[in-house]
Amino acid sequence: MSEKHMKDTKKSHKKIWWTIGIILVLLIAGGAKAYSMYANAKDTVNSAYQKTKTPSTRNVSNVIKNKKPLNVLVLGTDTGALGRKTTGLSDTIMVASLNAQKETTYMTSIPRDTEVTIDGSTEKINSAYEIGGVSQSIKSVQTLLDVPVDFYVVMNMGGLEDLVNAVGGVNVTPPLTFKYGSANVKKGVKTHLTGKEALSYSRMRYDDPDGDYGRQKRQRQIILAIAKKALSISSVTRFQSILNSVKKNMKTNLTFNDMLALRFNYKNASHHIKSTTLKGDSQTINGLSYQVAPTSERRRVSNKIRKELGLKATTTLKESQESSNTADSSSSSASSDSNTSSSSAINSSSINSDPFSSASTPQTTP
Repeated sequence: MSEKHMKDTKKSHKKIWWTIGIILVLLIAGGAKAYSMYANAKDTVNSAYQKTKTPSTRNVSNVIKNKKPLNVLVLGTDTGALGRKTTGLSDTIMVASLNAQKETTYMTSIPRDTEVTIDGSTEKINSAYEIGGVSQSIKSVQTLLDVPVDFYVVMNMGGLEDLVNAVGGVNVTPPLTFKYGSANVKKGVKTHLTGKEALSYSRMRYDDPDGDYGRQKRQRQIILAIAKKALSISSVTRFQSILNSVKKNMKTNLTFNDMLALRFNYKNASHHIKSTTLKGDSQTINGLSYQVAPTSERRRVSNKIRKELGLKATTTLKESQESSNTADSSSSSASSDSNTSSSSAINSSSINSDPFSSASTPQTTP
């Protein structure tokens, strides 16, 4: 028997015994129901798996093995949301940086109108998904901020309603008072939201003094509240509803083993949650309104993320990313000072959950 064959056989045996070990733990903990939940979860994740054409810029296998910090790009598409049936723009764009050693999660929101260049043309970053799918979204984010994207999760925002209902609704403490769609909330008053209410709550922006930046904060609230609620679910019926919702509305390049690895190795990353937003100047380019992030601001955000990942400060951001062909710019300058806030400032009900399931094992099709 060749040395290579012996190594492959050992790896195969190791994987088999690891799987058997998990099954035994589940059987001891909850019997047949627990194993059924495990099998259903694996089937759901496998059906949601979709490999990206953009290769990872890092050795993700080495990252997870050593429990190193990692990035997950979270995209929320508008297909099906509030009756919409077209486009597939990614109006929610976040980079979640998970650090197991520091027990932190750093969430960076990117405004949907942020100016980027795609194939030589000036575009809004939310159109990257429509132009070239998740691969183009990853490329655009990596170019804009000079940070690696290890994994991605795409959620249909219409599916947000189903997911919130699946967990039995979520609790949030609104940062302002407003009525929009099904949402009717008061500032500082802890409120329980149904799926329809949560979707309206996370989409309103025109009545928010902070516009899209304020909406991004509320979107982070909802996502974190869902994660917290989902991890507290013990009902098999609720668990199955969550799986059904995910199966219909999510795509990711996370394998089932990736998610298991993250759950065990990065579960404490939710102990301290901070967030920031890429700030830009409002400019009109070719008759359309954009948020143009200055190089200094992109560098600030990039270095925040890179610091979380244990990487050196960026040296490759280019001035050309800024708009140099602005025909008609009316700027309402947004501050580039740090917009970092703790999770308690986002949501007064403390959040101690794994905000995003991801890990860094080799990306192979299940």
